[in-house]
Amino acid sequence: MPESAIRFIDVTKIFRRPDGRGDFVAVDRLSFEIARGEIVAVLGKTGCGKSTMFNIVAGLVEPSSGEAKVIGHDPFRDFDFFRGKIGIVFQNDRLMPWRSALDNVLLGLQILETDPKWADDIARSWLKRLGLAGHENDYPHALSGGMRQRVSIARAFAVDPEILLCDEPFSSLDEMTAQDLRAEFVRLVRQNNKTAVFITHQINEAMEIGDRILVFHRPARIAYEAKLGTAVTEDARRSVNEDILRVLAVEDPRQVS
Repeated sequence: MPESAIRFIDVTKIFRRPDGRGDFVAVDRLSFEIARGEIVAVLGKTGCGKSTMFNIVAGLVEPSSGEAKVIGHDPFRDFDFFRGKIGIVFQNDRLMPWRSALDNVLLGLQILETDPKWADDIARSWLKRLGLAGHENDYPHALSGGMRQRVSIARAFAVDPEILLCDEPFSSLDEMTAQDLRAEFVRLVRQNNKTAVFITHQINEAMEIGDRILVFHRPARIAYEAKLGTAVTEDARRSVNEDILRVLAVEDPRQVS
């Protein structure tokens, strides 16, 4: 098995403009690797190509050129291979309002045709781990925003994916709730030895979550990269924060000295 969970080599994605006025380059010769078990936060302004990169990793979009490999496979051409191997947590919880919390968590397991008794045990276990014991039969309308997102996280973890893709999952929550969920998410990723890609436009969120931060400029290309970790000093973290602010303040990363 390859050591890298995700590898991009000179990936470019070009879209045809809907008004017919030429092409739009969303991703420009993007290259990076994400190791197994690593949490990488991808940070950038709105429209910088983060979501296009995310969709390429998820197999929803095919690169125009270059090579994208996830767990050693082409995520677009080998889409069926990834059933149960990638869990996604979206900006909105995407819960089905007609299904209870338990039934929402069960959804992915049912799609994978998991034994019903085993699936029920797994779903209940994940709801309990995320502090939702006693809410199994509650419907989304009866849950707070933070609780709904916890159900969404439980649903993603329940299928035991190798990779978790998160697209600004806490951006609609108040900061206290978001901070609690960020800490919980990181703990669960580490405890279960998952690989995670976390899209955000908030510097503090990227620094709380990422082992490594990739800052994108438009069209999606890496303008800055920083490694973090428990061994990094507070002074070093402040320096990274200042560097990110400086990089995001300019339109072209080549202007940053």
